[in-house]
Amino acid sequence: MNTITAPDRLTSVSTIVKNALILTMDGSHSVIENGAIAIREDKIAAIGTTESILAKYTSEQTIDAGDCIVIPGLINAHTHIPMTYFKGLADDLPLNPWLNDYIWPMEKIFVEPETDEAHDFVYYATLHGAAEMLRNGITFANDMYFKGEDMARAFIKAGVRCIIGEPLIENGKETNLKDIGKLALSLRKQYKDSPLLDFSLAPHAIYTNPRDVLVRCAEVAREQDMLVHMHISEADWEPKQCLDEHGKLPIPYLQEIGLLKTPLIMAHGIHVTEGEMELLAESGAAIAICTESNLKLVNGFAPIRKYLQHKVRICFGTDGVASNNNLDLLSELDFTAKLHKALAKDPTFLPAEQMLRMATVEAAKALHKDKDIGSLEPGKKADLVILDCSGVEAQPLHNPYSQVIYALGGRAVRDVIIHGEVVLKDKKLTRLDEAELVGKAKEYRAKIRKELNL
Repeated sequence: MNTITAPDRLTSVSTIVKNALILTMDGSHSVIENGAIAIREDKIAAIGTTESILAKYTSEQTIDAGDCIVIPGLINAHTHIPMTYFKGLADDLPLNPWLNDYIWPMEKIFVEPETDEAHDFVYYATLHGAAEMLRNGITFANDMYFKGEDMARAFIKAGVRCIIGEPLIENGKETNLKDIGKLALSLRKQYKDSPLLDFSLAPHAIYTNPRDVLVRCAEVAREQDMLVHMHISEADWEPKQCLDEHGKLPIPYLQEIGLLKTPLIMAHGIHVTEGEMELLAESGAAIAICTESNLKLVNGFAPIRKYLQHKVRICFGTDGVASNNNLDLLSELDFTAKLHKALAKDPTFLPAEQMLRMATVEAAKALHKDKDIGSLEPGKKADLVILDCSGVEAQPLHNPYSQVIYALGGRAVRDVIIHGEVVLKDKKLTRLDEAELVGKAKEYRAKIRKELNL
């Protein structure tokens, strides 16, 4: 029998996670049974079997992940986290009445004013959403919303990674083009020492921004090497409107004005032609699929099979909870896989491992963050999720990928580590007071209902 002889002196690390079944999501698709991860400060120092790691490393903080699956932190590629307080406010409505009669009027009251009350609303709603994401194993969000400075404070408080988008909805406004990107660049400078935050340009959509605004976004993004995050072809009327107003379908229009030459991720992409997909594949732009939100607003089904056939990079987002009602990305993956198997009439389509890859390492590539996150490998940031498989609903365990996607869901998330710090331990938030979050949510519920005369 081969044995591992312990060295005279073990190397001290910050944290050791041991006895786990580890799905690394690395390039070799490595699965490590009875595995362990040594974490030094914010990075993974080593990964291997528990026996090999304990023979080399020691730590005052050891997490026993026996009967658990460990995966990289999930990446929510399209969100509007401060909309958390609008959860359940306007359900069972089409997109336009949902936006025009409920969401935008409430934002005008609670979000848009430059008042302490509006800043507090965004801050506490972001904290609430960050807590819900942690409960669901999401360690990174790509967000688009107002008052990014308040969102930044909240995400740092919660210990969650985020790309915060500077939102642009400029139709009908007198826009100083020189101001575009000013907020994102200011926040990037302010938080340059924060490892959790990055900032992007977030023009809401083609139909909410004039051409010169989008052209300027493309210029700033190229000059500053900044991600652009926007909505594309979510509703069936968008391509026709773009064609009528600009003489081109949405993706060729974005190509014409230079946005396909920037780091670009677009949400939804439901009504996209195969010709447009070829342009997307050539450009490297990514599509963030938001299945549950799209179905709830009856916008249609994203053409995932055709996207993959054309080698378009795709990933997944929950969208905001005002249109989804939860931030459970594992539920999103489960539902999406099953729905598209049925649409494709192919039970082999979107296998569980591929779904998990698209919510981890492929999402990291879509956001240009794969050097640091997305897979569990030495040298990468220590962002990982421990899923509890000790209960009857999680056993027997034949295929760990299948178990993660089809059986477990967010309820199985036991522990979450971000940047080497345990931010959820035994299902309890370590940085946030859950009772306080619930109390704040109830306060704002009363204020919102008063405005709506409910």
